[in-house]
Amino acid sequence: MPELADIFRTYGGRYLQRFGERMLPSHRRALADITACRTEVFGGQVTECVRCGHRHHVYHSCRNRSCPKCHATDSGRWLERRQAELLPVPYCHAIFTLPEELREPVRRRQKTLYGALMTAAAESLQQLAADPHYVGGKIGILAVLHTWGKAMVHHPHVHCLIPAGGLAESGEWLPARKKYLVPVKALSRIFRAKFVALARKTHPEMPLPESIWQKDWVVYCKPAVQGAPKVLNYLARYIHRVAITNHRIVAVNDQQITFTSKDSRTQRWAPVGLKPEEFIRRFLQHVLPKGFNKVRYYGMLSPSHRKVLKRVQLLLDEPTKENPAASSDAKSPETSWESSPHQCPHCPTGVMVVIGRLPRQSRAPP
Repeated sequence: MPELADIFRTYGGRYLQRFGERMLPSHRRALADITACRTEVFGGQVTECVRCGHRHHVYHSCRNRSCPKCHATDSGRWLERRQAELLPVPYCHAIFTLPEELREPVRRRQKTLYGALMTAAAESLQQLAADPHYVGGKIGILAVLHTWGKAMVHHPHVHCLIPAGGLAESGEWLPARKKYLVPVKALSRIFRAKFVALARKTHPEMPLPESIWQKDWVVYCKPAVQGAPKVLNYLARYIHRVAITNHRIVAVNDQQITFTSKDSRTQRWAPVGLKPEEFIRRFLQHVLPKGFNKVRYYGMLSPSHRKVLKRVQLLLDEPTKENPAASSDAKSPETSWESSPHQCPHCPTGVMVVIGRLPRQSRAPP
């Protein structure tokens, strides 16, 4: 089966020749790392069968957060930590989406405006939830940035998981209404105003079309009827997931790259064909700037309020236990060669053990 690394090795040089001078450093690094992932470039170990003496080279992963072959175990660990922080209350799931007119301007200013998108979403929720008509207290928000839609098109939006209630200044827990957390129409307008204000502050030169004021921005906010653990499990799959996984790539040739994409209307998977350079461009536009955090915590879930979160768990008198079923979905298909034995591929009863190391080579771009 073809992989993303194979596409980068075959057509990455051509893409660099054409667009290299305009590429972001994070895009060049991703192209180089994914190309060299699990090859001699990153070094590895030499293993030998204790029975038949068969030797095998095992190469290291690149650990780039945009690589489709890395970080499966990281998703599992993240999910376990978040499961331990869940409160024994209902949760709400909110999604904030930018209008189509702003997607290209935002893509050109990712480092600041992706952060503005997440901040505007969180501040909008906090502002409305603080109103006594709705919650009247400090809420907690787990926000995760997604940048792609079907066929790897640029579609920036933020998923938020929110406990349905807040903490009053007196320390009392204030539950939200059963049917909704805050009104969606008001939330949409506040979100629009906050994002535009942040965009104008950081990029006063950025054009803002009048049409963005003449439409309602798409905002979804409803109770998580399927349960907070399932929404959290859904978000965990995207924490270290990239715009496309290797199993979706069907065929590769000089004319086009064929991969499967899910149609949002029919909910069916169908093949999509793109020219190699367009395929690489679409993938790299979802590589986030270096140092950007796509997962952020606000309100009582922020790192500075960990003691507050523990106090709320004690107040509700039902500390959330880890959900092993939810975390099992994120287990890695691979295990470290140094931590557990592997069966010899040459003889049926032998076990491979590490007998040496392979040195790391240069990480020069392809």
